Parts: sequence; structure tokens; C-alpha cells
Amino acid sequence: MDKITMSGMQFYGYHGVFAEENKLGARYVVDVELHLPLDRPGRTDSIEDTVNYAEVHELIKRIVEGKTFRLIEALAEHIASEVLRTYTSINALTVRVVKPHPPVAIHFDGVTVEIHRKRA
Repeated sequence: MDKITMSGMQFYGYHGVFAEENKLGARYVVDVELHLPLDRPGRTDSIEDTVNYAEVHELIKRIVEGKTFRLIEALAEHIASEVLRTYTSINALTVRVVKPHPPVAIHFDGVTVEIHRKRA
């Protein structure tokens, strides 16, 4: 299956288990891989025959910056379900949510949740 990959989208959100995370917020990085046929837009060169990734970005931004989730797993799941619901031409997708600086006493580059969902 063909795919459109959107990498390194950065947003500021208020997600986490601790009250301080919900109050102060943090930066989150989101990657999505959208699996859909791209042969038609490849032939027609028309935006109407594909998924407008600027619109997908706006949808993801509204979710990450507009809602609060305790777990980044729930954030990733909500992104996946809303993208699939909104764009029926997408057959499957992978969503990665990175929390670069979780409030834990561990030194690492962050924590990433990756999920893959298919249209039922």
C-alpha cells in the first residue's frame, strides 16, 4: 500500500498523569503514516484525489492542543480514530506520539507510543 508520511509535527499539549503536567503542559512530537492508494492522484495531479496533509495536520493539532489525556496511548488512539473517521480514503495508519521530557527520574530521549490501526 502507498503511504504519506508526516514526521516531526510538534505541538504543545497538557497531557499526563500528574496534575503539574496538565497545568504546565509540554511539547509533544507526532508522526503519522497514512496508508492509501496514491495511483490516481499520481496520474491526475489533483489535490481532490488525495488527502490534504495540511488538513490532517490541523486535525491532529486540534486534538493534541485542544484535549487533555492522561496517557499518550489514549492521545495516539484518539488521533488514529479521528483521522480514519474523517478521511475515508485512508485504509490504515500508524501514529507515533513522543513525549520528549516525561517527568520521571530517568535520563533518556523520551518515551514513544506507536500504534497501527486499520479500517474495519
